[in-house]
Amino acid sequence: MSERDTYDDGEFCWVDLASPDVDASAGFYGEMIGWEFQPVPGPPEETGGYGNLTYNGKLVAGLGGIMGEGQPPAWMSYVKTSDAGSTAERVKEGGGTVLMEPFDLPGGAGRMAVCQDTEGAVFSLLQPGRHQGAGLVNEVGSWTWNNLLTRDPDAAAEFYGKVFGWSRNQPDGAPDYIWNWQMEGQRWPEGLAGLMAMGTDMPSDAPPHWQVYLAVEDLEKALELTKSAGGRLIFGPQDIPVGKLAVAFDPQGAAFALIEPDYPDPR
Repeated sequence: MSERDTYDDGEFCWVDLASPDVDASAGFYGEMIGWEFQPVPGPPEETGGYGNLTYNGKLVAGLGGIMGEGQPPAWMSYVKTSDAGSTAERVKEGGGTVLMEPFDLPGGAGRMAVCQDTEGAVFSLLQPGRHQGAGLVNEVGSWTWNNLLTRDPDAAAEFYGKVFGWSRNQPDGAPDYIWNWQMEGQRWPEGLAGLMAMGTDMPSDAPPHWQVYLAVEDLEKALELTKSAGGRLIFGPQDIPVGKLAVAFDPQGAAFALIEPDYPDPR
């Protein structure tokens, strides 16, 4: 099993969903993937109704409500850092924006910040405390990949290189608009995340964003459930080198990717 108790700086370590209806989202993902929702301890005025999603008892993701007026339903990707303050400063120095300055999470869970890159894609920083990130990754029932969709890959490469020390590499046989992010000492030879140029086939008003991939046992079944629950298909299904992929909106309007993985070995 791909169990994890620590992450290196610069690795994605956590994902969570902001939903206008936490109960409905917990029910949807529970039925589709088998996740169980567990509210975090503490009074609601402090936790905001936030909770953890588990799979077979392992921590896999988070789920909470919409925090501010105008915030869309969305999955968020978190990058691990040992110092949220200094990393947030590098975001600013690289031309990005810190939307929420580093702050302490309830119960000693750690510190986080919400940031935006130079093209508008939003991501978060997590400086772990009690909360170290997902305990299970890269297997059915868990989150498995993060992919940046942007209209300016060169600007993205410059920004994330300055902030996290990432570089981009085009995998063998990949089309010229797809890359993988690389980092010195990374645990996965193929890369730690993906990068894709948004083409003319994308809606002109679609903003640059980080996509979250969730691994499911049966993609067709998951898509049928998504559509019957009020979600809709955006792309796919399509065979890719490591499985079968589709992108959809969930019933509350958050975009996410689903993959029926065919990985060589658990990672």
